[in-house]
Amino acid sequence: MFRIVVADDEGIMRESIKNNLESNFGQKLEVRTVKSGREAIEECLNFRPDIVFMDIQMPGISGIQAIKEIQKFNKSIRFIIITAYDRFSYAQEAISLGVVEYIMKPVTKKKIMDVAIKVMNQIDEERKKNSDDLKVREKLEIVVPMIESAFINNILQGSDTGKGREYLNMLDVQEEYGYIVVLEFGDDFEDGVLTNAMGSNVRLSKQYDNLKESIKAFFDSIVGPIMGNRVVIYVPIKEGQLEYDRRVEIITRIRSMILNLEDTMEMKFRAGIGEVKYIEDSYESYTEAIRSLHRSNKHIVHAEDISVAEDMTQDVSNVMDLEQKYIQCCMKGGVETALIFADSLIEALKDIETISFGEKKTRVYELIVRLEQQCQDIGIIKYEIRSHAEYLNDIVEISNMQELGVWLQDKTKRLCNDIVSFRTDSGNGAIGKSISYINENFSRDLSLDDVARFVDISPYYFSKLFKQEMGENFVEYLTKYRVAQAKTFLANESLSIKEICGMVGYSDPNYFSRIFKKYEGVTPTEYRNGEG
Repeated sequence: MFRIVVADDEGIMRESIKNNLESNFGQKLEVRTVKSGREAIEECLNFRPDIVFMDIQMPGISGIQAIKEIQKFNKSIRFIIITAYDRFSYAQEAISLGVVEYIMKPVTKKKIMDVAIKVMNQIDEERKKNSDDLKVREKLEIVVPMIESAFINNILQGSDTGKGREYLNMLDVQEEYGYIVVLEFGDDFEDGVLTNAMGSNVRLSKQYDNLKESIKAFFDSIVGPIMGNRVVIYVPIKEGQLEYDRRVEIITRIRSMILNLEDTMEMKFRAGIGEVKYIEDSYESYTEAIRSLHRSNKHIVHAEDISVAEDMTQDVSNVMDLEQKYIQCCMKGGVETALIFADSLIEALKDIETISFGEKKTRVYELIVRLEQQCQDIGIIKYEIRSHAEYLNDIVEISNMQELGVWLQDKTKRLCNDIVSFRTDSGNGAIGKSISYINENFSRDLSLDDVARFVDISPYYFSKLFKQEMGENFVEYLTKYRVAQAKTFLANESLSIKEICGMVGYSDPNYFSRIFKKYEGVTPTEYRNGEG
C-alpha cells in the first residue's frame, strides 16, 4: 500500500495525475490532492505519504520551500518535482534536497507511470530491506542471550579449548583479555551476609531482562544467567593488566552500578572482582572473584586488594576443584565416582566456617544448575523452569548439611542416569536413524543441522557422535554416498550428467564433476566411458 500526495495549483493537473495513478494501481494506493505549498505541508504532517508529486510554482509557499519544511519532520518521503520551468537552479536545489525525480510539463500519462513505478519499486526494496533487518534483529535478540549464557557456562567449566574465543567472535567481541565480576544479591545484609538467597532468586528472575540492561549500561559486558543468588559477568578489556588508577575507576563504576541496581530492584547487592586474564584463563578470574566475596564482607572487593595469605584460600580452592571434578565425572556418566566427589564436596563445605549455611546451600544449588546447563547444551535434557523452581523449594526446606548431602546425591544419581541413557540411546539408535535419513534424502540440499534436528540431538554433539560411531565426519559420509549413487545412475545412459548432478544433491555440474573426480580419479563423463 502506497500513500501519495499530489500538490499542484492547477486543478486539471491534480485530477489528471490522481486519475492516472488510481486507474493503473487501484487499491494498491491512496491518493490525496492539495493546491498549495501550505496545504502540502499540512497534508504531509497528518497523512504521512510515501510519495509526493510537487509542483515548484504554487501561490504562497513554493514547492521547494514546502519540501524544506516537510523534511524537517519527515525525511523518508520521496519527492517528484513537476515544473514548467527548465531552469538549472531549480534542478540543482531539488537534487540538494534529495528529490528523486524531476518531471517537465507537459506531463504525459507515460511519464507519470514510469516515474511512479520506479519510485514504488525503490520503496518496496527499502521496505523489504527494513523487514529483513528487523527479522535479523529479532533473531539476534533470541540467539545472543543463548550465546552469552553458553560463553559464561564455558568459563565455569574451567577447561577452555578455544570455544570461548569462538563465542566471543559470534558476539563480535575482539578484545583478547577480560575480567570476571560475580554479582551476589539478597534481601538484606546481616553481619556482612546477604539474607534470603533463594527467595531473592525467584524475585530477581522475574526482572532478569531489566537487570541485564542495567549492567550493560555501566559495562560493555557479557551477562550470564542467574544461578542461585549470583550472576557472573564477563567484561572484555584491551589491556592485559590494570594500573592502580584503572582498577579504582572500575571499582567506582561497579559501586555506582550496585547503587543503581539496589534502587531499581529493591534488594541488596555485592560484587567480587577477579583479575584481568587472557580469554582461555577466564576461569581463574572467576575463582578470584568468588574468593574475594568469601574473604571479605565488603560490598565490593577486588582480588588484588585481598591478602593472599589468608587461610581460607586453600579451602575455597579445594571446593572449586571438587566441583570441577564432580561435573566432569557426571558428564561421563560415572555415577559411582560422581557420588564420591559429591560426598567429598559436602565434607569440604562443612569445614569452611566462614561461609554461612545459606551460602553453602546456594553453592550446591548452583552446582546442579551448572551441570544441567551443560547437559542442555548438548541435548541430553530439556530446560524446564518448573524443575528449577522445585529445586529452589527443596533447598529452602533443607535445614542441615546432612539433608543437603542427601539432596545432592539424589540429583546426582538422576542426572548421571539421564546422561548414561542418552549416550546409550544415541550410540545405538540416533546414528542408525541418521544414516537411514541421509540415505533417503541425499538428493536434496542436506545439512548437518537438518539431520541433527531429525534425530533430536544438538548439532555439536551429533557431529562428535557421528564421527565417533562412523569413523568419518558427516560431510565425508554424505559425499561418498552421493558419489556411490552417481556411479549407479551413470550406468543409465539416458540420464545426462546434469540430470544426475541434481539427482544426487548438487546444483552445480562443475562442482559435482570436481567432487566425483576427487573420489574416483576420473570425471563422471570419463567414468561413463569406461575410463575409471
